[in-house]
Amino acid sequence: MKIFAYAYSDPLLEASPDPTDWGWEVDRIYHDLGKRSQLEELITDCQTATAVYLLIRRLEELGDTVGEVSDRLSTLERMGVVIIATEQPYTSENANPRAELLKLLHAIQRQQRSRRIRQGHARSRLEALPPPGKAPYGYRRTKEKYTIDRSTSPVVKDFFENFLLYGSLRGAVRYLTKKYGKKISVTTGRRWLTNPVYRGHTAYQNGEIISNTHTPIISPEEAAQVDRLLRRNSRLPSRSASAPRSLAGLVVCSQCQSHMTVTRVTQRHQDKEYLYLRPISCPQLPKCGAVAYPEVLKHTIATVCRDLPLAVAGMNFPQLDAIKNSLGEAIARQQVILTQLPALVETGVLDAETAKLRAYKLRTEISVLQAKLATLPPVNLRSVAQAVSIPQFWWDLSEAERRFYFREFIREIQIIRQDKEWELQVNFIF
Repeated sequence: MKIFAYAYSDPLLEASPDPTDWGWEVDRIYHDLGKRSQLEELITDCQTATAVYLLIRRLEELGDTVGEVSDRLSTLERMGVVIIATEQPYTSENANPRAELLKLLHAIQRQQRSRRIRQGHARSRLEALPPPGKAPYGYRRTKEKYTIDRSTSPVVKDFFENFLLYGSLRGAVRYLTKKYGKKISVTTGRRWLTNPVYRGHTAYQNGEIISNTHTPIISPEEAAQVDRLLRRNSRLPSRSASAPRSLAGLVVCSQCQSHMTVTRVTQRHQDKEYLYLRPISCPQLPKCGAVAYPEVLKHTIATVCRDLPLAVAGMNFPQLDAIKNSLGEAIARQQVILTQLPALVETGVLDAETAKLRAYKLRTEISVLQAKLATLPPVNLRSVAQAVSIPQFWWDLSEAERRFYFREFIREIQIIRQDKEWELQVNFIF
């Protein structure tokens, strides 16, 4: 008795199956990739062999239509081949295999229809065409790519610029409503900030991204800054990212480990206000007292000016440069291979469809490498640290601007209490 196995896979849709996954000791594996030449060879070999068991994952792998599947099943079974579908309830040794097949025909037809739709989408991906559906706000959809909509793209651009200036998602959403009357939810705003389309890339449902397919609304540098701001804001308590005060969400009481919120106190018939930082949920009795906000702000600025240059000087920049150089070299290698594909098609080494598939995989790999490169800190960090170590720089900023720069460098500010006195410990992000 011989045991054969047959597998069909479409390179546009799936990877080749693992030959060790059959669970049987197989004499020979026939595997077709896109075309079914191996299936014809299998049928020829079965004509001369006796007592053949044929393993197949799913019956629809035998053809592109229900008719082809049924004809090839009949051909093999007339030769005495016992067919076992490992992922479907079908075995030709059963008493009534045709009854089992009739039950499966509807599912086979549905699977093949789904496969044809996915093949169409996959061919569109190979051509870097936009996925099905409406174009994101700010773009119009043409046959081959997204093009900028001149009437709506300024709204999106202004939204990004406001977020980059103040680092507040909710603030940027409110800004759109106030200036343009464009009402979007915070969730929609977050989707805008992370949408690859606004960066000039095309994203597909399978999670793969092809870079530089159309004109972007924001530059690569702005996109990298947006990602850094989103990662920074994710570390803050809810709603603190849009709070008006620069220290909101950053200060923690080291004694009770509670985050501290900014409270405002006024006196009757007076315009003057007093700002304090107090613990949000202090479990101690008596509770930890409030601290004057202006004093914490003054000490924070002094600490940043003193300690930030030292913290940046302690970073391992040579290692960071090595990582950037490694990623840059990997991107350059992939781009060189990409430029060589047309020549390989002309010389007949690759056919056109294989070349398109290879180009698609190279472009998605380049996109992944570029995304990793964008997450690294900016190279001018030392010069920035020197510039912000001047106290007057901080005092000349508004509270919203100070909030932006504080969160760019500071992970947490701890208030360490000592009897009635206190001192600050500033923990930087790096």
